[in-house]
Amino acid sequence: MIAFIFPGQGSQHAGMGKELAENFPVARHLFEEANDALGFDIASLCYNGPEEELKLTTNTQPAILTVSTAALKVVEQETGLMPAFAAGHSLGEYSALVCAGALSFADAVRTVRQRGAFMQEAVPVGVGAMAAVIGLDNETIETVCRQAAEGEVVSAANFNSPGQVVIAGHAAAVDRAIALAREKGAKRALPLPVSAPFHCSLMIPAGERLKEVLDRIPIVSLRVPVVTNVEARPNEDADRVKDLLVRQVSAPVRWDESVSRMAELGVERFVEIGPGKVLSGLTKRIAKGTAAQSVGDLGGLKAL
Repeated sequence: MIAFIFPGQGSQHAGMGKELAENFPVARHLFEEANDALGFDIASLCYNGPEEELKLTTNTQPAILTVSTAALKVVEQETGLMPAFAAGHSLGEYSALVCAGALSFADAVRTVRQRGAFMQEAVPVGVGAMAAVIGLDNETIETVCRQAAEGEVVSAANFNSPGQVVIAGHAAAVDRAIALAREKGAKRALPLPVSAPFHCSLMIPAGERLKEVLDRIPIVSLRVPVVTNVEARPNEDADRVKDLLVRQVSAPVRWDESVSRMAELGVERFVEIGPGKVLSGLTKRIAKGTAAQSVGDLGGLKAL
């Protein structure tokens, strides 16, 4: 049994998708569809950068979605594979929904561009922060955040794999949590170079704005269950998709549980589709004994 998994923000790099577009008309056409949907040349930004433009959240989100979907189209065309489940890390959940047929690509790419803007605008630059904490269990992380808050917001944002958790919130509270995590024996606790504190309660206003956008978009039946970030279990109900996407903006990404759940349900091979190899690396640590590989270029496709 196979699952397709899709990367989120942080996997972007200049040059992504270019090889696929040069070799497969189906990928090239997908990039053209993205350009038309967005009204600017996202393809050129993916192929050539510059990195500083690509790092802007409003560009990063549609760029990664576009490359992931282009890679998906190539995988479908060249291998005929159909996954038993789809899942994505944060932004990647939109790629998973496109894979499942619930959301059209054009609607998805326009939505995530707005999602990026809403998330960036929810908290002024410098007010919020995120940090990675390595080597503490989830219960200790929750305790650290509770003690460090002191009336501000700091909470777990991404449960990436056992012993690897990202926290988010007010910058001062995150700094206090870093110090406390080190005191409690974390192997590493370090700030991340991000522009906003994603997946914490400070993002609730972004979710409210996103709901208005999603309310105007059709969601149709899912042909593949999508394991959601919010619940870490498969969803096949099209009527629940919008609410889960709104909640996802301010709720933690339960990636370790999501992968474990798919493995429990019989998934033996995880195929990461899109730029980078972050998720396949995490998956090997979460679901030992399963196979994981990434497909974002010709080498990855050939290996698959």
